[in-house]
Amino acid sequence: MDIRELDRRALALTGEIIKHVRPDQLVLPTPCPDWTLHGLLRHLVCQNEGFAAAARGAGGSLMTWRGGDLGDDPYRAFAASAEAVTEAFAEDGALDRPFTLPEVREDMTFPGRVAMSFHFVDFVAHAWDVATTIGVAWEPDDEMISAGLRVAAKVPEDDRGPGTAFDQVVAIPDDAPRAHRLLALLGRRSG
Repeated sequence: MDIRELDRRALALTGEIIKHVRPDQLVLPTPCPDWTLHGLLRHLVCQNEGFAAAARGAGGSLMTWRGGDLGDDPYRAFAASAEAVTEAFAEDGALDRPFTLPEVREDMTFPGRVAMSFHFVDFVAHAWDVATTIGVAWEPDDEMISAGLRVAAKVPEDDRGPGTAFDQVVAIPDDAPRAHRLLALLGRRSG
């Protein structure tokens, strides 16, 4: 399946969960140790804006990745940023264009389809973070879980831990559901 379609579905999943966020919940801690829910939602907007810029060849400055603003409506801010990144990913040549992602590695670029897989798996994981924080269901479809497992399995060990996108892999039983295995690969404790 086209990574752009998977990414669009991950953004839709995340957006459906964010629709349930109430203003009084923005101060809640999340499974991401350094972020309240407000901080996590702002991070999602920043990521969308940064990846959209990277898809258009303008992602090199860290400031591009830090300017997201939730305003007074986090869902509206997220939806606008999700639309922007979806449009950027859909542009001709975006799958093969080099993306500069200073939050991942400052000294290299990634082919568009690889960079998009990073974005996709990050949003599948953060959708769970938001859902867990506010107590709503997280229900990625089977294709998202399968693709997420493939991408998560490729995250290098030295790119895990404090200050990185994902924590260390969490040990879980071999017969755990696939969604729980995905979360464990992304450093989340789902049970």
